[in-house]
Amino acid sequence: MTLAERLESAWYGTAHAPWWTGPLSWLYGALTSCRRGLYRLGVLRSVRLPVPVVVIGNLSVGGTGKTPLTIALAEALRKRGYTPGVVSRGYGGTQKEPLLLGDLPDPSRVGDEPCLIRASGVPVAVGRDRTAAAKLLLEAGCDLVIADDGLQHYALARDLEICVIDGVRRFGNGRLLPAGPLREPMSRLQKVGYRVCNGGVVAPGDVPMELRGGTVRALVDEHTKPLTEFAGQTVHAVAAIGHPVRFFASLRSQGLQVIEHAFPDHHAFVPDDLSFGDDRPVLMTEKDAVKCRAFAQPHWWSVPVRAVLPPAFFDDIETRLRRDGH
Repeated sequence: MTLAERLESAWYGTAHAPWWTGPLSWLYGALTSCRRGLYRLGVLRSVRLPVPVVVIGNLSVGGTGKTPLTIALAEALRKRGYTPGVVSRGYGGTQKEPLLLGDLPDPSRVGDEPCLIRASGVPVAVGRDRTAAAKLLLEAGCDLVIADDGLQHYALARDLEICVIDGVRRFGNGRLLPAGPLREPMSRLQKVGYRVCNGGVVAPGDVPMELRGGTVRALVDEHTKPLTEFAGQTVHAVAAIGHPVRFFASLRSQGLQVIEHAFPDHHAFVPDDLSFGDDRPVLMTEKDAVKCRAFAQPHWWSVPVRAVLPPAFFDDIETRLRRDGH
């Protein structure tokens, strides 16, 4: 068992975390608390943009469904009269300077998630300086900024915060990194505007979210067909996301026989990664597909999903933004 596997077993299972994670967890908590305090006191400065900023993030490491929610929120706000844009750090990419993405961005340069969001038709800017990147969105005509995975990025002032929760794993053992999966203590939840629960157990006060997908899309020519056509077949399932098990389970729930191929989050695929020595269908997440289209094979398919939330959730966000003068 690797160290990463051992830690995850302790975070979400019954295993004990290694002894040395305790002191490191305490140190991590002290540093993050000090950093938050410096922003609160104004020693470190948060930049406020002249447009509303909605931050989407999570407390725990790993995938919770932030990107599908980001796309769904941008679409909902666009229908309500806004021109939203998304700012991202661009994890997995090499881009350092702020950049407004074009129509066909390179995932190796700007990251896989920004490419997926841009493919939905939303303006996207990336950069290590997210405030500077957000200003590119304003220059492009956006009147609202959605910060993807920005809950802990205090340099950008925000009007609303949305914390996305994995409804199956929740917060694991509730401890801070590396003894647990948390980036910030549980008390941070009291300060966010909304808690969105992706599947699983929806706690009181959580907004339920479901990821739905019933089609597959060929990487080569983009044609689609029902996912159920693969029912009863053995397929290779590829996932380089924060929580690959969720993807594999979703395929099994549709009657597919799954050979699992989990890769690290934001993995940069090369053709050999997907050479499995047979002609079985290869199914992957949309996030992974944006990195594999350049060398795709006819039997490779992506499995699109969309985030479904109560319409009242989006109505309430609009109400709060309008009430605050936005």
